[in-house]
Amino acid sequence: MTTQGLEAATEKMRSAGVPGVAIDVFSRFHELLRSQVTGLIPEDTISPLEQVTRLDDVVAGSAGAIREGLARTVIIKLNGGLGTGMGIRGPKSALPVRDGLTFLDIIARQVLALRRRHGVDTPLLLMNSFRTREQSLEILERYDDLPVDELPLDFLQSMEPKLRADDLSPVEWPDDPELEWCPPGHGDLYVALYTSGLLDSLRQRGYRYAFLSNADNLGATCEGAVPAWMAANGIPYVTEVCPRTHNDRKGGHLAVRRSDGRLVLRDSAAVAPGEDHYFQDTERHHWFHANNLWIDLDVLARHLGERGGILGLPIIVNRKTVDPTRPQSTPVIQIESSMGAAVELFEGSRALAVDRSRFRPVKTTNELLLIRSDLYRLTPECEVESTITHPEPFIDLGPAYRHVEGFEQRFPRGVPSIRDCTSLRVEADATFGADVVCTGDVRVTGGVRAIPDGAHLEGDV
Repeated sequence: MTTQGLEAATEKMRSAGVPGVAIDVFSRFHELLRSQVTGLIPEDTISPLEQVTRLDDVVAGSAGAIREGLARTVIIKLNGGLGTGMGIRGPKSALPVRDGLTFLDIIARQVLALRRRHGVDTPLLLMNSFRTREQSLEILERYDDLPVDELPLDFLQSMEPKLRADDLSPVEWPDDPELEWCPPGHGDLYVALYTSGLLDSLRQRGYRYAFLSNADNLGATCEGAVPAWMAANGIPYVTEVCPRTHNDRKGGHLAVRRSDGRLVLRDSAAVAPGEDHYFQDTERHHWFHANNLWIDLDVLARHLGERGGILGLPIIVNRKTVDPTRPQSTPVIQIESSMGAAVELFEGSRALAVDRSRFRPVKTTNELLLIRSDLYRLTPECEVESTITHPEPFIDLGPAYRHVEGFEQRFPRGVPSIRDCTSLRVEADATFGADVVCTGDVRVTGGVRAIPDGAHLEGDV
């Protein structure tokens, strides 16, 4: 493949006003793609991560140190996702997720409660994409006391052209030219902080640490003991990990690179051919990457300054179609990177073991049913609290429920009670009435079309 595709793509980015550093990062990835650099992490180059510090041991710090840590921390939520896999047209974080509140409502209330509890003004920043900004900021406008220290409530991640899969040139899609563009993955956070001037602005205001997490993970609240621990021990980067379960076999995990002893993140895209059985072995690779990160902003600024704004993160090649709702549209490649992959770039990075209460994402309608169910409740401080002590039930909703619109139509009066349920499989296209209770293993199949109010489901229905 020639460089003509790269030249056309970078010219398109310049014309759209994309910052020069972001164009340089894209150019590096494009060259890696043309050179067929895969970013694979073979099993024989890593060792399983074994000993990990636990959050329970870190929380034992003094109240004064915790308050000081929070006073110097900024909360950043990744909010560029559209939830296209769930059929959502706007930002996923604008979806009502619990008690009529959206993800962003709950996040805002969590932050305000944190400030009241500790007497600090910890800021909240969203990293929006060009498709999520307007609607997300409209939701945050409901909270007059959310902005602090003359900081904005958001900053924009960059955008880049989707590339034709055949020649790596920017795709053209006259039906909807906006679909010619995509965000470059959440690894762009570092570049966006740098090029927006926010990194310098935060440091000038005395903020030393950033807590980064996904907006759709309502368990990722800001724990002040972590920056206090980082300050006391000179730790530049912390990544939270959870014990892997069978349901996490396809999620990224941390390991130790044998060549230099540094932590590395291996996602499914980095698995070498024929080694998927190693990747999915939850006994061998025990720690799941939760994508809740803590970063020393001074160290980040130094790295970016030394490298001209380019951290050199591993490439992720995401193959899609230009219109994700039309499988027959032009095949494209979206070049992406993961912010969690930066763990290998910071000498002295640490993993921190947390329980599953800090990892409650909503990526599918199966998980939406869980978070809306009686398994959870919102505390007065808007934290998502479990109501059970046993494992969550396995949920498998059929194709009719895959998109949010179909899900809402089939649960018009709320999701069923699943506190005493071990699994719920819905294969039929059924509409659930109010106050339905599921017990044990439930399977709804066959010609069922309506489940009446107050029904008690158990076994095959």
